[in-house]
Amino acid sequence: MANFFSDNKDLQFHLQHPTMRKIVELKERGFAEKDLYDHAPQDFEDAMDSYRRVLEIAGEVCGEVIAPNAEGVDHEGPRVVDDHVEYASGTVQNLKAIVDAGLSGLTLPRKYDGLNFPLVCFVMANEMVARADAGFENIWGLQDCAETLNEFASEEIKQKFLPWVSAGATCAMDLTEPDAGSDLGAVMLKATWSEERQTWLLNGVKRFITNGDGDVSLVLARTEEGTTDARGLSMLVYDKRDGGVKVRRIENKMGIKGSPTCELVFTNAPAQLVGDRKMGLIKYVMSLMNAARLGIGAQSVGTCEAAYREALKYAHEREQFGKPIVRFAAVSEMLSNMKAKLQGARALLYETTRFVEIYKQYTHISHERSLESEERQEMKFYTRLADGFTPLVKLFSSEYANQLAYDAVQIHGGSGFMKDYPCERLYRDARIMNIYEGTSQLQVVAAINAVTKGTFMEQIERYAAAEYAEEMQPIVAKLKELTAKFAEMTARVEEVDKQTAGFKDFHARRLVETAGHIIITYLLARQSGECADYAASARIFCKLAEGKIAEAYTYVMQSTADDVELFRAVEQEC
Repeated sequence: MANFFSDNKDLQFHLQHPTMRKIVELKERGFAEKDLYDHAPQDFEDAMDSYRRVLEIAGEVCGEVIAPNAEGVDHEGPRVVDDHVEYASGTVQNLKAIVDAGLSGLTLPRKYDGLNFPLVCFVMANEMVARADAGFENIWGLQDCAETLNEFASEEIKQKFLPWVSAGATCAMDLTEPDAGSDLGAVMLKATWSEERQTWLLNGVKRFITNGDGDVSLVLARTEEGTTDARGLSMLVYDKRDGGVKVRRIENKMGIKGSPTCELVFTNAPAQLVGDRKMGLIKYVMSLMNAARLGIGAQSVGTCEAAYREALKYAHEREQFGKPIVRFAAVSEMLSNMKAKLQGARALLYETTRFVEIYKQYTHISHERSLESEERQEMKFYTRLADGFTPLVKLFSSEYANQLAYDAVQIHGGSGFMKDYPCERLYRDARIMNIYEGTSQLQVVAAINAVTKGTFMEQIERYAAAEYAEEMQPIVAKLKELTAKFAEMTARVEEVDKQTAGFKDFHARRLVETAGHIIITYLLARQSGECADYAASARIFCKLAEGKIAEAYTYVMQSTADDVELFRAVEQEC
């Protein structure tokens, strides 16, 4: 039987990370619920055993149900019936399998019928679901919207919606509009308080909404009349059972076709306010973005895993000139690079997830009691890391998903261009990953402050100060050389930017990617000390990083203010 957890030693490795002990203790509040719920863990070992068992169940559902349905769902897709979404038959089967297996409400507290699992487990489940079908991951993974309700909503709202999500209700984030994509501050969907009905009423249009006809929707809307900026926006929650929203159409997309991307029309749709007015974008959507970036990171890494496995399998099976093509150097090099990028992206994903997990848990604890001084400092520390690393992981993992899907098709040759092989679907699915939830260019904008404010450099120095296996010492030495180049590049960009506005923006991606290449290589080198299986990927990724950084270093150090003006010339073209 196919099981996407038990067949993946890399996932099992990351589940055993030393930080898990701290994460479990924070999540379980010292195992305070062990006498309240039969399924609550008694101690750390009991908790870890529960995680493994549930992830094995998730792996089986992915391997035995979701993956076999993927091609059929891709061909059939969802449709609009009577102003609402009707999923493809395979999607309906997937949702039933997920609910029957008890995989809804994975991270939600037990008092709302959730499993109270760490974010690490949820991200792993997301990755496995994406490996099976990236489009279905968009539907299942959006249950993370419930975490926003858990963090910011009133107890009344939590009691209404969270048990429903734990029972299998689907979710959606209704953010973008025809004239407000990346610029969410321009959202104009109107929320008006009705004295007669004692509720908020939503009116307007939302577009490009993933799983837009979900049971529970978080809606960004303008509650403050006369405003046009972010300060007039609030977050509301909409219950599909209350009516007032119609699906105008489902977009005809290149990929992830099983996931309905909807245009929605709100007509006096009743909704409840989440948290405080005017904080919708400033606070709640910004909090959502860290989770959303992790979600796309997991989706991207799952796609990388699927692409690598398809390419490796075909390379062993396909023979040319009397031998399998995997024995040709050009092909084996491609596969080795694919594996290094896959393992590197995954290392960054789970490192980032741990950062987010810890600061999120301290946030929850702060709602229950005052944090001690040491806890506040730790929360601040991990929040800073999470803010820098979440755009970094979204940037790298989504770009690698596209690269690995491309390489998988290339290794398949002409066959890869045909719909007879899954890599054709993977190629189409991957293309959206470095676009939605913030394009790669916007991830750079989000991450550049972590370069200029020293967040990345400080963390790189922590990695450099750690102990590494003897065989990794040459790589560590090389990384210290590359870090020195990174420091030079950063200093030069900041110096020139003082005289030439836009110089930092022009080189931002080179700086952010340089930091990312160094960080990922350190993570793989660290893993090599714990498991020799990562040694080859660490060496290969270091070579790739060295080449990329050399290119960026040359460009930055030889660049002048004239380069910025040269590229601005295109702004004058029509």
